[in-house]
Amino acid sequence: MKQLRNRTLFVLLFSLMLTAGLIVFLVFYVRDGAFWASYRANSHVYSNGGIASGSIRDRNGVVLFDCETGRYSDDYTTRVSTVHAVGDRNGSIGTGAKTVFADHLVGFNLITGTSGTGNTVSLTLDSRLNSVAYNAMDGRKGVVALYNYKTGDILCMLSTPAFDPEDKALIDSINAGNEAYSGAYMNRFLASTYTPGSIFKIVTTAAALETLRDIDSFSFDCDSDLSYGDDSVTCPSVHGELGLAGALSHSCNGAYAALANEVGSKTLQEYTQKAGLLDSMDVSGLYAAAGSFSTTPSAIDEGWSGVGQYKNLVNPCSELTLMGCIAGEGAAAAPRLLKSVTGSLGIAAPSFGAARTSIGWKSSTCQRLKELMRNNVVEQYGQGQFGDLAVCAKSGTAEVGGPAPHAWFVGFIDDIDHPYAFTVVIENGGWGSSEAGAVAAAVINAACE
Repeated sequence: MKQLRNRTLFVLLFSLMLTAGLIVFLVFYVRDGAFWASYRANSHVYSNGGIASGSIRDRNGVVLFDCETGRYSDDYTTRVSTVHAVGDRNGSIGTGAKTVFADHLVGFNLITGTSGTGNTVSLTLDSRLNSVAYNAMDGRKGVVALYNYKTGDILCMLSTPAFDPEDKALIDSINAGNEAYSGAYMNRFLASTYTPGSIFKIVTTAAALETLRDIDSFSFDCDSDLSYGDDSVTCPSVHGELGLAGALSHSCNGAYAALANEVGSKTLQEYTQKAGLLDSMDVSGLYAAAGSFSTTPSAIDEGWSGVGQYKNLVNPCSELTLMGCIAGEGAAAAPRLLKSVTGSLGIAAPSFGAARTSIGWKSSTCQRLKELMRNNVVEQYGQGQFGDLAVCAKSGTAEVGGPAPHAWFVGFIDDIDHPYAFTVVIENGGWGSSEAGAVAAAVINAACE
């Protein structure tokens, strides 16, 4: 009897362990099944090192890469301008859809496994806008991005230098260390950080608006520099007497160094954090680099920080999102790159809706920033290049110790029919308003045709 009882307990215990193991397996299968199926060692899915089924398209159905034939777009500019979004043949671009969305491409189903025909992965990109941005950059290195701050759709995401993924000789040259293509495998929109220069004055302005009681009566007499003993924060021009709007539109370094000293570096760091510029953003499973801000007891270093120099670094994706949040008076849709996944029967998976994101600035602060950034365009940058569009913007010319400063132009359109935010940075490009501003204008105008 005792032996029978022990055997019964053993069978029950074994059955419980088997059931528990099956439950654990099912949990992992549901969670990770698509990842297992898309593993590169799976010969049912991969052929010659690439996924053998499915396709990657832009938002309008333009084929960017066909996995079955292994062919990119027939159009040269489309291939080059979307290579960082699609990915190269060797998987060197880690942010490419061929790698990141491999589990969607293989067409995995929990019941039937892989379909054999794969899925159509549609990106939010408009390849036409990427081509416009590529041509406008004219061979210069940097980033061009534009997104809809209502839906989160990234319509343009260009990182340069870009290259033709079909040009084997060029790829061999890149791998051999071709200096002209240095960093060609890095998606600068997501992975890079840059000295912001004067675009950071937006953060300093927000901090001043919310912490200085007499900010509306702010006045600064610019005579080309602000002295700190034997050193100074220099300004490229003599601006004379300026209020807050004039200080921002003329991008006066002296005025903003003085504001930074009033606000204090700890408060500047707090408002940089509130702006989301120190966080790593999630873009459809891709993570952007986090920016940085260093506090300092030195008054002149504090002044340069408020100007956007010293050790400040920002990521273009985070800057783009900040522009969207200012346009949305504190909140906006988070940027997304994956639009939809459609199976072989033409049935689309549930929509990949964008999450909302917000900054820690008051709605009234964002409203005031809109007015100031709109004034920048009307008074300094030239409304004519944007037609009738209500563009609000800030330029930046970031000194980086190279042959020329980085050129920035960031902002948004304050229009319910054209809810677009944009970011342009040209490495060693010169003046932000003229160089990066012209690239931004080309893409904005093309998006609003």
